[in-house]
Amino acid sequence: MNDLSERLAARTLELVRIPSESRQEAAALRAVRHAMPWEPSADRDACLLYLPLRRDDVPLVLLAGHVDTVPKAGSPSAARRGNVIVGRGAADMKAGCAVMIEVALDLTSTPLGPDVDVGWVFFGREELASDESALIPMLEGSGRARGAALAIVMEPTDNAIEIGCLGNLNALVVTRGVAAHSARPWLGDNAIHRAVGALKSIADLPVRDVDVEGLTYREAVNVTMINGGIAPNVIPDTVTAHVNFRYAPTHTPGEAEARLRELLIFEPQVEVQVVSNSRPGPVTLSNPLVGRLRAAGDLPVRPKQAWTPVAEFAEVGIDAVNFGPGDPQYAHRDDERVEIPALVRSHEVLRSFLGSGLGSGHGSGHGAGLGRAGG
Repeated sequence: MNDLSERLAARTLELVRIPSESRQEAAALRAVRHAMPWEPSADRDACLLYLPLRRDDVPLVLLAGHVDTVPKAGSPSAARRGNVIVGRGAADMKAGCAVMIEVALDLTSTPLGPDVDVGWVFFGREELASDESALIPMLEGSGRARGAALAIVMEPTDNAIEIGCLGNLNALVVTRGVAAHSARPWLGDNAIHRAVGALKSIADLPVRDVDVEGLTYREAVNVTMINGGIAPNVIPDTVTAHVNFRYAPTHTPGEAEARLRELLIFEPQVEVQVVSNSRPGPVTLSNPLVGRLRAAGDLPVRPKQAWTPVAEFAEVGIDAVNFGPGDPQYAHRDDERVEIPALVRSHEVLRSFLGSGLGSGHGSGHGAGLGRAGG
């Protein structure tokens, strides 16, 4: 392998070896801070922001990556196996963070192209509900970051551009009845039986395809957890089902909640408690920088069939797309992995996108226009 491949592989393995489940990202962020060639412009909560000294009339592009992971569960210890890095977070998305760091190191020896500035943001708590976001408060506190023309979120996309993202609504559907002895069920009201009826419309609902500017997003509603009953000989008085609704960028969070309530068969004994509702990310195909990124690697363009922080960037007025080296099919799986050639491909596309002046050697000087800037 060449020097770039080895650097990217080593950097990814280093990050994957650091446990960083959501809310426990401090060690991973310390590793990023140590690796980056500049002092952060902002370092607060679970976020590191690096901004350049801006040039007039030059658009700012943010490279963004989250360092937290879902729990390790049965995933193997981090390791390199030939051309593959395995371990929790390898695909989602420490591979993308490794690419971001190596691009930053490249800029210490060679300048950006003449027509784009670049910043970096590393953050935690992405794998949690949006009300625990570490990214939104940081963006809201940085007017300079909010001036970005595009954010490239290094989510696993297998080096395609994935546009927008689905909204993600989680709700508890609680069905209530009256407890009784199972030998005399007519004295009670079986909450499980009521829940079966209330949830039938969700169980029978097919996946719905929604076309947005030629991209097909797939809406799905599922019962993902259910709990009820206290003993084999007791008619249950309460059942709680967790319902997850992934909805297209054509809906607002309020519309999605209304749609979910329409789907359920309501009785006085059934109540819906919305736990979280993360808005979808809009389609940004018209942004010229998205076209430039696509051309930089002749990249395929697809819809993002998941929720990602592109929605959070949109919330503060920044267009964003998903692009990263991880393969989404391995995200959150126990056999999570990333291929080293995919790391190289991602690095090369970003190098081409940011400008022909970006090389692959490390040095000690700052690239043109790069230095410490306030948030």
